[in-house]
Amino acid sequence: MMAAGETEWLDEREQRAWRGFLDMHATVNRALAAQLQRDTDLSLADYGILVTLSEADEGQLRSFAIAEKLQWEASRLSHQLRRMEARGLVERRSCPEDRRGVIIAITEAGRCAITKAAPLHVAEVRRVFIDRLDDAHLDALVDAADRIRATPAEPTTSR
Repeated sequence: MMAAGETEWLDEREQRAWRGFLDMHATVNRALAAQLQRDTDLSLADYGILVTLSEADEGQLRSFAIAEKLQWEASRLSHQLRRMEARGLVERRSCPEDRRGVIIAITEAGRCAITKAAPLHVAEVRRVFIDRLDDAHLDALVDAADRIRATPAEPTTSR
């Protein structure tokens, strides 16, 4: 039994799983980001926001809802939206229910960009991720993802 405050270090298998996950995530994201930039001039962040808005009712959401869906900090989202707004991909609208609130809406240019990008992005997701896994691996990955998401980790407080 471990004493309070002691660190339970990862064993070799756990370390391989954790580092493998981190490396896999970085490898896939790097490939997806490069493909989007090369073929569509969008970043992964642009793509995530445009997908979120394109799937929303009327193509618009409050910024806090976008941040929640993407699991981003408000400041990161604010900076990203500012860049996307300057490029004409999204626009800010006043919120009728809350005068201080802002609604973020996808523009026609944003819709065109996501319509062009989506098939290319999905093809790259298949190439660098899905097609490398057999059914058993996909099922195991879905199970692991569902299990981890089922009990979100609350931030710990440092002492």
